[in-house]
Amino acid sequence: MNKEKPTILILCTGNSCRSHLAEGVLRAAGGDLFNVASAGSKPAGYVHPLAIVAMKEIGIDISAHTSKHMNTFLEGEVETVITVCGNADQACPIYPGQVNRHHWPFEDPAHALGTDEEKLAVFRRVREEIRLRFTAYADGRRDERKSAVAKEGAA
Repeated sequence: MNKEKPTILILCTGNSCRSHLAEGVLRAAGGDLFNVASAGSKPAGYVHPLAIVAMKEIGIDISAHTSKHMNTFLEGEVETVITVCGNADQACPIYPGQVNRHHWPFEDPAHALGTDEEKLAVFRRVREEIRLRFTAYADGRRDERKSAVAKEGAA
């Protein structure tokens, strides 16, 4: 495992919305600290267009993301797995090198009903919930790393 930049894998069922929102946010907030990827237990095969729009609004481009199966990552080392829906949490395997596992469920915006604007409003709300949680996570990991470096320097 790359000790400098461990891999964090974000899982959901379809790998079309929530996991891509989280991947984009976490990469923007902590890409200097870790490699970030997302996958699904039953990948939809596409990234939801409204997820792309919602992220573009905050300056994060996920248009090149692809929907992947979680088994794609069984060959490499994954330090942390974060599931963002209950189904993925139940289906999640243990990955080589896995040290941490977190389950942070979010509403699936793909199930939003109404006009395109009403659906986009749900994507925006879920995006902001994800942004708060994953930015705080990146900040916490950054603080941990600074503390560890300071301890090494004092030793």
